[in-house]
Amino acid sequence: MNIYTVGYEGLAPEEFLLQLRRARVKTIVDVRDVPLSRKRGFSKTALAAALDGAGIKYLHVRSLGCPKAIRDEYRANRDWGTYTAAFMKHLRKQATAVSELANLCESRTAALLCYEADAGCCHRTYVARAAAAVSGGSVFHIGAAGVTPDRAIAAAT
Repeated sequence: MNIYTVGYEGLAPEEFLLQLRRARVKTIVDVRDVPLSRKRGFSKTALAAALDGAGIKYLHVRSLGCPKAIRDEYRANRDWGTYTAAFMKHLRKQATAVSELANLCESRTAALLCYEADAGCCHRTYVARAAAAVSGGSVFHIGAAGVTPDRAIAAAT
């Protein structure tokens, strides 16, 4: 079983959908705390409609998003280690959601969605790794270079 992640930073909706089609993604799991975007086409309603038109299911799982307090602290201090520790503490409290995500990924090709193009600088990588640990699966990241194994961004840990 594989778990994919994808970011939409720097992409037009059409480019984003093309990446998903190439990776044969059937479900997008939006792991943003608040599924709104300043980037046109990537807020929840518009994104879900575009995905539906492409035959891709949309699911928002807020509990797997990074809470505002953690994001705000990171914006203030830019300390990735502190951010990671705080998010991992939050993620440990989301065992049910992580288990449900792992089950979903066993039955469908799913990609975890957040904004950042670099999966090494995004909480979605930690969520994907947690689901993979539950299921024994592998994590891959979808981006401009195609599909990349998680080991290529090991610096995110």
